[in-house]
Amino acid sequence: MTLKKPKPWELRNQTLNWGERTYLMGVLNVTPDSFSDGGQFNTVETAVSQARHLAKSGIDILDIGGQSTRPGAVQISLEEELTRVVPVIQAIRSDSATELQTISISIDTTQAAVAQAAIEAGADIVNDISGGVFDPKMLSTLAKLAVPIILMHMRGTPQTMQQLTDYEDLMAEISGFLAGQINRAMAAGVDPDLIAIDPGIGFAKTYPQNLDILKKLPELHKLERPILVGPSRKSFIGWILDQPDPQQRVWGTAAACCSAIAGGVDILRIHDGAEMRDVCRVADAIWRH
Repeated sequence: MTLKKPKPWELRNQTLNWGERTYLMGVLNVTPDSFSDGGQFNTVETAVSQARHLAKSGIDILDIGGQSTRPGAVQISLEEELTRVVPVIQAIRSDSATELQTISISIDTTQAAVAQAAIEAGADIVNDISGGVFDPKMLSTLAKLAVPIILMHMRGTPQTMQQLTDYEDLMAEISGFLAGQINRAMAAGVDPDLIAIDPGIGFAKTYPQNLDILKKLPELHKLERPILVGPSRKSFIGWILDQPDPQQRVWGTAAACCSAIAGGVDILRIHDGAEMRDVCRVADAIWRH
């Protein structure tokens, strides 16, 4: 069977040509409690400084999130999430640095109102860890906004997901969920060419299951959508390395990113921009060219 290559995404300063190279999404958590860098960038000033650092390190997309999604994280109010993310997006877009005025921004949210406010403030992409499930207005809102959406697989909520890891066929269930959400998004009016997928490493998955996803990533190509994977600094890497400090998992992250590139991933969601840019350049030279 010949698979159809997804159409490129046309963003404000770039075209994402899927399959040409691996694109990097740099994590910018404006939260006090994210698992790796909570509290480091939760003021406008520190967030903009980190955005500038990531942009200069060569990332393609800034992923800004105001709601922690680590295991056990408590859901914050809509007002609090808006207060965290909108001023940061506005400050990035009004910064004197050209790279911040033009870099692509994704908003990491499960709330339609946050997605809309973020796009109006200058974001370009919506990254929904619930795959459009948590907020019944999300898919119809995205159809009206006509912006790219990343749909991720998870079970439960961040508070309950690590008790929901019993799968009969892990990859079949991930693929089935994502296929269903793609169809629901299309039924709501979302352009299928604007949909990407994420298998949800670390979300309702055991450590061995995360490794299984990386090994079997090519199975998701049958959905004919761009694939994002987010292994960066996650606890399965700490489990392998016996490394409790997420910020000391850069080399383990590099190995996971190499595996994902060999499996045909399109976007890697990462914390360490310069290091993973080098990883991508070498891995792309091996597996893409």
